[in-house]
Amino acid sequence: MKPRIAAAPAAAGQVRLIGGAWRGSKLPVPALPGLRPTSDRVRETLFNWLHGELAGARVLDLFAGTGALGFEAASRGAASVDLVESAPLALDALRSAAARLGRDGSGGKVQVHAQSAMAFLAAQAGPWDLAFVDPPFAGGLWAEALAALVPRLAPRARVYVESPVDAVPAVPAGWVLLRETATREVRAALYKVEQG
Repeated sequence: MKPRIAAAPAAAGQVRLIGGAWRGSKLPVPALPGLRPTSDRVRETLFNWLHGELAGARVLDLFAGTGALGFEAASRGAASVDLVESAPLALDALRSAAARLGRDGSGGKVQVHAQSAMAFLAAQAGPWDLAFVDPPFAGGLWAEALAALVPRLAPRARVYVESPVDAVPAVPAGWVLLRETATREVRAALYKVEQG
């Protein structure tokens, strides 16, 4: 009997970009506890909401995971996208996808940052025109992340917040709910930031 060779860490599957220049490109989904990529249906709804908002936008994907939201924004015309992730397995997948997708001449559009979301926000000034905030549900990081994000947003920025359907996070004062939808497990909401 031959000895078994240890397999590479299993992937939970793939997600496919659904629009723009990289439409149809696949992103790996590493097998990580708590990693739940935004579903195709919710992503399609979200990017319909953002139609006309992405061209030239500076985008932050704060808890990137697979990077599906950030890569989708880059695919649809964002000027720059910052993907923030601290899990090594997810980071490897993000870097690989950024290098592969960047071969079309858009190299540098997507930057991968190996930091926790809070450390990244403490060190960066922004401003971002659009931020995706979809932390691991078990961590309860919405209030802390949203508060730290406020001074780093451009005037009239948009912020997408994904949370459990039965636990709507409080948002900072002055944020206006533009759109929301829900699945059996997830609430997806888009806010406009009205500061000052």
